Amino acid sequence: MKVLNLQCSHQHAFEGWFASEDDFQSQLGRGLVTCPLCADPTVRKMPSAPRLNLGGAGGEPAAASPSRELSVPATAPAGNPVHEVMAGAGSPAVQAEFLKALRHVMANTEDVGERFADEARAMHYGDAEQRSIRGQASRAEAVELLEEGIEVMPLPLPAAVKETLQ
Repeated sequence: MKVLNLQCSHQHAFEGWFASEDDFQSQLGRGLVTCPLCADPTVRKMPSAPRLNLGGAGGEPAAASPSRELSVPATAPAGNPVHEVMAGAGSPAVQAEFLKALRHVMANTEDVGERFADEARAMHYGDAEQRSIRGQASRAEAVELLEEGIEVMPLPLPAAVKETLQ
């Protein structure tokens, strides 16, 4: 089992587990290795100290676990707000805290999808029950909501928050 320290072109650091160097190169060549934070397909190996697994009881080598692909569909186009937000996230610890906060938002809000503007208006005007929601709205819809006194904010969601990395 090869555990590699990887980094995307936006300086996000992450770990990848592969059966071998050939497995990593194969997955990388097929576009299966992308940044879990921003879905950037430009990934490179970073230097790392080797971990020598000298075995368990009786000197036998420890069993290797099956290969896991850290792959997220490359859905984030260039100029994506996720890249801009995550570029300023800094260290892996800061990135992890940011992702933890986003996961909390995802777990504690209702996804209303493209009905976001309508649902927000309905709650604001008392036509729907107050609740925490998230969804999609165009820039124009967001401006209209703000002009009506309805507080909204953009929340760029990296692919890592939307999908499980297993």
